[in-house]
Amino acid sequence: MLRFTVRRLIQLVGVVAVLSLLLFAWLRSLPGGPVTALLGERGTEESRARLTAELGLDQPIITQYFKFIGRALSGDFGTSTGVQPGTPAMDIFLERFPATLELSIFAIIIAVAFGIPLGYLAAKRRGGWLDNAGVVGSLVGVAVPVFFLAFLLKYVFAVNLQWLPSYGRQSDALEATRVTGFFVLDGILTQEWDAAWDAFVHLILPGVALATIPFAVIFRITRAAVLDVLDEDYVRTAESKGLTLQTIRTRHVVRNAMLPVVTTIGLQTGALLAGAVLTEKVFAYPGLGEALAISFERRDYAVLQMVILMAALVYVVINLLVDLSYALIDPRIRTR
Repeated sequence: MLRFTVRRLIQLVGVVAVLSLLLFAWLRSLPGGPVTALLGERGTEESRARLTAELGLDQPIITQYFKFIGRALSGDFGTSTGVQPGTPAMDIFLERFPATLELSIFAIIIAVAFGIPLGYLAAKRRGGWLDNAGVVGSLVGVAVPVFFLAFLLKYVFAVNLQWLPSYGRQSDALEATRVTGFFVLDGILTQEWDAAWDAFVHLILPGVALATIPFAVIFRITRAAVLDVLDEDYVRTAESKGLTLQTIRTRHVVRNAMLPVVTTIGLQTGALLAGAVLTEKVFAYPGLGEALAISFERRDYAVLQMVILMAALVYVVINLLVDLSYALIDPRIRTR
């Protein structure tokens, strides 16, 4: 297991290094730049040249890259020029990452809590009304764009019915103690139950919108995996030996069907962390997705590099954890 883990860690470092190089080169090839974003179209040639030199953008790109890597290894990703001008990009990440992580955890909990049980029941009742309804619902969940569903949920439940808040992480009038940056957890830790509940209800609409695609994918993978396992010889052998239904489900069906499901959950979690841009934008949710959208609009290189690179790092770390859990569930994986 140790050798397997070390091999995956080496691969992780290589992936992040290559991604950082591609990201740096791609951002520098975009039209415009932070100088235009800061000075506007009316900036003089002299002011543009001076700001370009101050930002180090007049140096060869390979020199800029190695300086960027050197600073990044020490935790310095530069200073924001658009999202929060003058603020270190690392501070922006540390401020907004708990928001995106809290939203992503809530969304993946919804997706797993409904996707796995419904996928299992649909497979057990193959061809029944539950199976057909689940397949149709999962297709709709994948097909409907996230931003459209987000606007629809916002209009129905926030604007029309006024049951749930339509934006932000917490009500503006509510003063709550901040401990971890996870607003629901902070309210629980400080026993400020009103703050915890308020933060939770602010998660519902963006969490449901963000959970639709992971739910649909997890449902379909679970259903397909259970159907495959139910047709295996060892399941029929267990039934013929007279084992109880509970034993067959836990020891033979669920455990063997969970291998592809665990992989799917890991990949979907990484995708949520990296791709919550539209949902956060619709609900004005102050997370990494909103920061990424603003940094694109204002050509904020420091924040763009920081958010994309850290999102990629989180994604590959989650993939590493998935690989390790896969190896724990199925020891044969370690030798491949």
